[in-house]
Amino acid sequence: MAGHSKWANIQHRKGAQDKKRAALFSRLSKEITIASKLGGPDPDANPRLRLAIANARGQSMPKDNIKRAVDKGQGGGGEDYVEIRYEGFGPGGVGVIVEASTDNKNRAASEIRTAFSKNGGNLGETGSVSFGFENVGEIQLPLEAGSEDEIMEAALDAGATDIESDEDGHFIYTEREELSDVAAALEGQFGEVEAKSTKLIWKPQNTVPIEGDAAETLMKLLDVLDDLDDVANVYDNSELSAEEIERLASE
Repeated sequence: MAGHSKWANIQHRKGAQDKKRAALFSRLSKEITIASKLGGPDPDANPRLRLAIANARGQSMPKDNIKRAVDKGQGGGGEDYVEIRYEGFGPGGVGVIVEASTDNKNRAASEIRTAFSKNGGNLGETGSVSFGFENVGEIQLPLEAGSEDEIMEAALDAGATDIESDEDGHFIYTEREELSDVAAALEGQFGEVEAKSTKLIWKPQNTVPIEGDAAETLMKLLDVLDDLDDVANVYDNSELSAEEIERLASE
């Protein structure tokens, strides 16, 4: 499982996801607004908006919230946002990629730099971390969508490049340019079951084992970064054992 997914799973087991619900909806709304502004309000003609709406639905965002976010993009909202990628290193030499959508680059850079420096890490130059990751599409389906063999057959037929399954669901990977087409090909194949998320991610090519105090500090860093309003996504290449995940989740 990718590092960020493991961290998110730890947060979920701690119950932290509940208190972050409002922040999650705010982040999803921002992406819908930006997509609507840049590509128009019709999801059939705007792949980015279609994926943003699919993600919002996967997180049970109310239809009214989605509509307001689309309308905001058409009414002038979202035009000042710029998208920036930051790269840095966390405790134990773990690589961290932070994607931000912000209307104030100086604020975003300052807050992200502070998060790293106060939690055992430091920002690096662009490319210092991302060379060890692949920018690919990821479609996450819940376990009830089907068996691993059923999902794999459908995903490969739809043009996916790989699939991984674990206790958190099925993770279907695609080439960056093929994400929207693969997602559309899979839509409706699993009855009423919808994808939990459909997005571009940074998938590590190699992982860095980490445990103990370094693992605890890394989880704190990822949590602080995710709490920043300007941050859209956080990815890392840490490798935690099942025992370490269980320990961190129980603290």
